[in-house]
Amino acid sequence: MDTPLRNVRTNIVQSIRAHTVKDLEDAAEQLGHHFLYANLATALNKQDVLDLIAEQYTLPVHNGKNFDALYDCMTDVVHKSGPQTGFIVVLEHIPTSPKFDKEAREQLLDIFRDVADYWSDRKVPFRCFYSFSVARAPKAADLEAPSDEPLLTDKLVDVSPQALRMSSPFNAGYWLTAA
Repeated sequence: MDTPLRNVRTNIVQSIRAHTVKDLEDAAEQLGHHFLYANLATALNKQDVLDLIAEQYTLPVHNGKNFDALYDCMTDVVHKSGPQTGFIVVLEHIPTSPKFDKEAREQLLDIFRDVADYWSDRKVPFRCFYSFSVARAPKAADLEAPSDEPLLTDKLVDVSPQALRMSSPFNAGYWLTAA
């Protein structure tokens, strides 16, 4: 039988890329690891992100206060609960809105990188996969016939794995380069 995620380091935070959520869930089951999934598509700001993660990961209530509390819940609290076999974590549709800007996204991913380091020190696999949500440009017809319906720019869509491999919102050079 093929070993799932054999080509993915045991303690890493990376774009979901060619993996599907279902594949990651199956890998977690096969490896005997905890599978934690959070869909952040409805989040608009830092508090929304923290609330959704706490709710969907079923973390203690105090997690929703800040990133430090999130780190504590994902490390010390879990470590004190007993031996751990490993984790496969998914953060899907991390918002790319003005209220959750590049700095906030980097802080969130840094927390998960720190969590991966924490578990690495304890020889416990911790793989975190993420994707971003971005606004699409409105169609010309949407601009000509205004309505009460929100523009497509108000709706979040998933960035395809291929697009994530090509670039990242953190790669400012890509977005500033003239085609």
